[in-house]
Amino acid sequence: MDSRRSTTVTPESAEKTVATGGGPNTTVVSLAPSATATLAAMGVGDRIAGVTAHCGLDRPVVGGWLSPDYDRLAELDPDLVCTADGLQAEICEDLRDRGYDVCHVEPDTLDAVVDSFETLGRAVGEAEAGARLAVDARARISDVRRRVDTSRETDGVERPVVYCEEWGDPPMAAGNWVPDAVEAAGGRYPFCDSGERSREVSRERVERADPDHVILHHCGRGDRVDPGAVDARGWALDAAVHVFDDDLLNQPSPALIDGIETLSALCYPDE
Repeated sequence: MDSRRSTTVTPESAEKTVATGGGPNTTVVSLAPSATATLAAMGVGDRIAGVTAHCGLDRPVVGGWLSPDYDRLAELDPDLVCTADGLQAEICEDLRDRGYDVCHVEPDTLDAVVDSFETLGRAVGEAEAGARLAVDARARISDVRRRVDTSRETDGVERPVVYCEEWGDPPMAAGNWVPDAVEAAGGRYPFCDSGERSREVSRERVERADPDHVILHHCGRGDRVDPGAVDARGWALDAAVHVFDDDLLNQPSPALIDGIETLSALCYPDE
C-alpha cells in the first residue's frame, strides 16, 4: 500500500430508562464510556465517583463495561448509575432491582445521540448544561453540512463513498449512527441504514460499492489498527485507507461530533 494514502487520526478531546433528575451534588458511577465522556464534556466530571476499565477518566474502576463489580459499586454508593446501549440493558435492569437509580440511554441514530446529552444532563440535575452541549453539537453538525454544500456547489463534486469498518475479523460495516455521521460529513454510505446494527459485510459488497475512503475504527482498539490489513485481504479497492481512534465513530458522545468534522475534512480537504 502507498503509505501516503494512509492516515491515523486520534480525538482531541434513544432514551430508554431515565432516572429522576438529581440535584447539583448528585454522585455518579458511569458504567458506559460514552456517559463518562459526555458528563465530562458537560463540566460535571467531578461528580463521577467511579468508572469502568474502558472509560477515559482517572477514577476508581468498577469492573468492565459488561462485567461491573457490584461489591465495588456498593462501596462507592452513588446517587446515580449510568449505562448505555442495548448490550447493557440487562445490567440496567439488574441495577434497578438492586435499588439503584439508573440513567440508561440507547441512541441508535445521530439525532438520538445528541438528544442523549440532554437526557444525561437532566439525570444529574444539570439540564441547562446538557442542553448547551446538545445545542453546540447541533450547531457544529450544521456547520459541517454548510461547508459540504458550499464545496459541492463550488466544485461540482459528487459525494464520496465511505466504508466505515467497526471490526475486522470478520469485517463489519458500522451501523447505528455511523450512516448519519457519514451523510453529515458529506459522504455516501451504501452499507447500512441509519439506526441498523453493525453487520458483517462481504468482500463483493464492498468492492461493488467502490469506496473512495476506507475508515478503520475497530471497537476497543483505539488507533492501534494496521491500515495494511485491508490490502492483506486481497480486496480490489482503489481507496485511501485511514485509521481513526475508535471513539471518534463508535462512541455516542461529543467525540462523535469530532469524528464527523474529521471525516468531512478527509472527504473535502480544500474546505
